Amino acid sequence: MAHTPQEWQALATQLRADSIRCTTAAGSGHPTSSMSAADLMSVLMYDYLHYDWNDPHNLSNDRLIFSKGHAAPLLYAMYKAAGAISDAELLTLRQIGSRIEGHPVPILPYVDVATGSLGQGLPTAIGMAFSAKQLDRTDIKMWVLLGDSEMAEGSVYEALDLAGFYGLDNIVAIIDMNRLGQRGPTKLEWDGETYAQRARAFGWHATVIDGHDVDEINSAYSSAVHRRGQPTLIVAKTKKGAGVSFLADKDNWHGKALSPADAEKAFVELGNPACDIIINVQGRRATPAADLGATSEIVYPQYEVGKKVATREAYGDGLVALGAARPDVVVLDGEVSNSTFADKFKKAYPERFFEVYIAEQQLVSAAIGMQVLKKVPFASTFAAFFSRAYDQIRMGAISRANIRLVGSHAGVSIGEDGASQMALEDLAMMRSVHGSVVLYPSCATTTVQLIAQMADKEGISYMRTTREKTPTLYGADEVFHIGGSKVVKESANDSVAIIAAGITLHESLKAYEALLAAGISVRVIDLYSVKPIDAETVRKASAECGGNLLVVEDHWEEGGLAEAVLQVFAGDREHPSVKHLCVRAIPGSGKPEELLEAAGINAKHIVEAVKAIIA
Repeated sequence: MAHTPQEWQALATQLRADSIRCTTAAGSGHPTSSMSAADLMSVLMYDYLHYDWNDPHNLSNDRLIFSKGHAAPLLYAMYKAAGAISDAELLTLRQIGSRIEGHPVPILPYVDVATGSLGQGLPTAIGMAFSAKQLDRTDIKMWVLLGDSEMAEGSVYEALDLAGFYGLDNIVAIIDMNRLGQRGPTKLEWDGETYAQRARAFGWHATVIDGHDVDEINSAYSSAVHRRGQPTLIVAKTKKGAGVSFLADKDNWHGKALSPADAEKAFVELGNPACDIIINVQGRRATPAADLGATSEIVYPQYEVGKKVATREAYGDGLVALGAARPDVVVLDGEVSNSTFADKFKKAYPERFFEVYIAEQQLVSAAIGMQVLKKVPFASTFAAFFSRAYDQIRMGAISRANIRLVGSHAGVSIGEDGASQMALEDLAMMRSVHGSVVLYPSCATTTVQLIAQMADKEGISYMRTTREKTPTLYGADEVFHIGGSKVVKESANDSVAIIAAGITLHESLKAYEALLAAGISVRVIDLYSVKPIDAETVRKASAECGGNLLVVEDHWEEGGLAEAVLQVFAGDREHPSVKHLCVRAIPGSGKPEELLEAAGINAKHIVEAVKAIIA
């Protein structure tokens, strides 16, 4: 039964007052951006949000995502009104060590994903909607609060497009159209109909309402929860700083806390609320999540040693094997699954495959959303295109998200397609992500084992796969693990240790044969785990090979294998001699062998480099 307008308004007043109280105590924050959406959130909390605060990760809970993460004071005020946090904790906003940070992060169990970098809440909700609708088969809703400024972000339109295409009727997006951005008016100000028309063009049901009229809000929510076949966008016209005359629709208040004196004046206008309302939010939805099935032991595909198999194809084989053992594994791809070989999983488990099309920001965000609902997502595309989604990856780390990214077609060895398709910075990009794992297998056997280990790895993990078919180096009895490496060739007389991965490992093995024929003994190390690196093996190679290391990689000079190797010796008084072969000039089109030669990273150049070292 719906609550009364008086109850809604009383709670909205408290939410405004608490947003002022905590930001004034902090001396910073966004009270006015919080106050504009208070009525919207009051009606939602009282009558539409289904949530068990004692079990926040239950799959039958609605999800509430503040895409406008700077309105965090409002979100925390809502948590207080639900009895989830205390008033004392609310007033620790922005203090060091507090869970009540300046923008929401999942150290609070009620926060699913970190927000604050605008344009990411709605794309993340799509991953949650996929999981709830297609796998869990629950009737939960994804409620997303957006700011009107972030409606300029391209990632929002990727999300509008995909949600409309798939008819994700379990998403309700609300634009807090308060007209004012950080430095003045937004692009469309209060032109709500234009926002609505854009959403309708993508297949959404969209409506424009007065965001301070609680009856209109209630009517819009009621319509949204009963709509089938379309996601809903509610464009709510609001005033920034609503409820206080000297703040409402006044410029130059963005991100500014009120002084104690101004806060006191604001409380008087708000009626000096006691701020002691605690409400009973409706519990989780009645429909429990579907049972996905039991896990079993993975059976790895096996490859004949010497047989040529591209690691990108082994990725597809590994996914199929993992999918058979793990019903929680899902795969997303950016319309290149016939090149990444994710289509093998699609054919085997179509209900767990999600086509995101050419929208890499959406691809990563959807993976982050799916892991919120306890799925194990793998997302794949060409390695070069993950650079477009770096902010989503960065925010995924802040979200403590567990996602697995796999990039194919890396380096000059892809051949004729040219530089635009060649990932030459991906190792550097992914190594710089906090807590990340970066893998670069050279062999099909290695690939399938590491894919299985990625499934259990917390945080952001990335695998770089190779386009070309390369010989299988290892039999099924070989064991690989994250943080390891393989010494492929060694002797007691090695004068240089060659460290490589992927395509350059195979070039190094060709060089090894040529050097051996010339009477030169070298060690060859397969550095398939770039981060974490096998420091023990690298140090041992340096000690036993006269301090002579040669690192060869199909990557730019900065941030790849060589820097990972050099980091092993950071802080040491004595350093080995490290020679580095890598891509140093922007490549063009050509056959793979021609481009490896032009970049100076093929077997011929490796032989020359070794001879120069020992000379």
